[in-house]
Amino acid sequence: MAEDTLATRPVSTLKGVGPALAQKLEKLGIYTVQQLLFHLPSRYADRTRVQPIGALQPGVSAVIEAQVRAADVVYGRRRSLVCRVQDGTGSLTLRFFHFSAAQKQRLSAGASIRCFGEARRGAAALEMVHPEYELLDGASPKPLAQRLTPHYPTTDGLTQPRLRALTQQTLELLEHTPIDELLPQRVRRQLHQIPLADALRLLHHPPANVDQQQLADGVHPYQQRLAFEELLAQQLSMLQFRARARRLQAAPLVDKKGLGEALKQQLPFALTGAQTRVQNEIAQDLARREPMLRLVQGDVGSGKTIVAALAALSAIACDKQAAVMAPTEILAEQHRLNFTAWLKPLGITPVFLSGRLRTKAKREAMALIASGEAQMVIGTHALFQEDVAFADLGLAIIDEQHRFGVHQRLALSEKAATGFTPHQLIMTATPIPRTLAMSAYADLDCSVIDELPPGRTPVATAVIADERRNQVIERVRAACAEGRQAYWVCTLIEESEALEAQAAEATAENLQEQLPNLKVGLVHGRLKAAEKEAVMTAFKAGELHLLVATTVIEVGVDVPNASLMIIENPERLGLSQLHQLRGRVGRGAAASACVLLYGTPLSKHAKARLKVMRESTDGFYIAEQDLELRGPGEVLGTKQTGEMEFRIADLGRDSHLLPQVRQAGELMMADYPELSAAVVERWLGGRERYLGA
Repeated sequence: MAEDTLATRPVSTLKGVGPALAQKLEKLGIYTVQQLLFHLPSRYADRTRVQPIGALQPGVSAVIEAQVRAADVVYGRRRSLVCRVQDGTGSLTLRFFHFSAAQKQRLSAGASIRCFGEARRGAAALEMVHPEYELLDGASPKPLAQRLTPHYPTTDGLTQPRLRALTQQTLELLEHTPIDELLPQRVRRQLHQIPLADALRLLHHPPANVDQQQLADGVHPYQQRLAFEELLAQQLSMLQFRARARRLQAAPLVDKKGLGEALKQQLPFALTGAQTRVQNEIAQDLARREPMLRLVQGDVGSGKTIVAALAALSAIACDKQAAVMAPTEILAEQHRLNFTAWLKPLGITPVFLSGRLRTKAKREAMALIASGEAQMVIGTHALFQEDVAFADLGLAIIDEQHRFGVHQRLALSEKAATGFTPHQLIMTATPIPRTLAMSAYADLDCSVIDELPPGRTPVATAVIADERRNQVIERVRAACAEGRQAYWVCTLIEESEALEAQAAEATAENLQEQLPNLKVGLVHGRLKAAEKEAVMTAFKAGELHLLVATTVIEVGVDVPNASLMIIENPERLGLSQLHQLRGRVGRGAAASACVLLYGTPLSKHAKARLKVMRESTDGFYIAEQDLELRGPGEVLGTKQTGEMEFRIADLGRDSHLLPQVRQAGELMMADYPELSAAVVERWLGGRERYLGA
């Protein structure tokens, strides 16, 4: 490759880019000329033709030519100049909040005008607010544009005309400084030979005859050419991470002491066929010298925790430590109770570490972990803090991995001593749609526990408006009178623990007033760990009839006698989260129900989501619907971290490309390692370390 390429040339080499403008471009992640080329328009305006007013659509920008029929200054909340224009197919209102007397004079009745602006719904008809315009009387009008006008994602102080001018410069450079084609010929053949430079030129300056609907939907072949390469970069970053992991050494873990068999002998239930299959897959991985990277998916209540316990015993049998990291105090506490009940009879006492432990208890736990006396460690994110040192970590088990930042997963995996890398077992009860798993978890081997233990009853789901709240409260009274228990879950739009706690407290007080004969407990994120534990223990023991909680009980809470779940404002939660909450009931033999108590009016989108919940209890189907309705960033919990944010690709829309992307990724890793690294660098820059975490 030539030394001076578009990939290495700083954006400051473009005409007119001084330090101040370079700084603004940096905010958009643009440091080089090539990065500016890959900063593609988010939408286009069509200034290539005049649209009849009768054909205008709300929300669409267009050019119109018309005659002014009337122009008046209107005094409402704000003084504005309102012009009514017609072209023979319909009429339109033009509204100007900032105008001069001369402007009002020019826009008087009878004037001919050409406007460009976005049509919006007005009080009586469509209107354009502050359109660009020119008068057509006398002088010949400017020629119409020959191509669609791009609109780019931008930042404060960086205008569309400035971005367009800079992009024009880069396109001119592209004429004599070719951009590197990083895809091998064999891969490009699959893409029908669309050259990268042609795709970039068209997407920055689409011709007037382009299929605008395809462009708007992101399915134009030239957009798909770039989406393919971006998805490939994501895939390659995962495969590179996987390849790096395979070069590392892990200690082989084989349960020669028969601890797993001893545990299975004492269980009051037999493992399902799916649990046994997954346990065997994990055992095969652990026996190798390369670190295991396995994702275990299992629907709510499928029994992942016992499989994790059996894996932990393989590490303990080899005198290594095993650690379980959970995203919430409640789930970590649930794991502590389960693992202690299972392992204590084998002479193994799990050590618990969480951020909410008192200083003395924390110091004692850290000393046991550092000395190696703690064979089994269970905790929250406190486990990966810098001052926590493991004597010899052999296996890291990460539960509900999408709830952790990837940095945290890396931090735990880097805690092994003695030059070995720990094996990693990642568990999730949030089924991941196949399309997402192919892209987001390409570095992991996947196992699915696709069978529920016998005796589990399907949960019937009812969707009820808040106006019928009293009927729902009566339903709670009746269930508890029959010796059953119930959950009442409060949700808020605001991500505020304090507000959620207040709402839950108010709900608990209200329900206690209306159900004076029932014992009502309360759990929310602001309670101290000991308080939470006391309430949960009382609920588990049947001392409380009704547990009012925030979504902290989403995962890990197992009370077989609880058969009724009320979720307030379910429209505020994602489908997978609703499915998780619903999974807290139906864990015993009694018929169980979940009531989704929604606020009115419901949007069309919210109705569609609640309909999915009413009709299905299949976590994988629900996850697919969640992906369709909310997008990958929401489903994977990565929306805030930028890990799954694509510039061009869309995992839902472009999932049909993934099989080819996988194939191309494996081919390039095997035969074109240098090109693979260049594709990742082009699209991901420095982010790829974390994408593979």
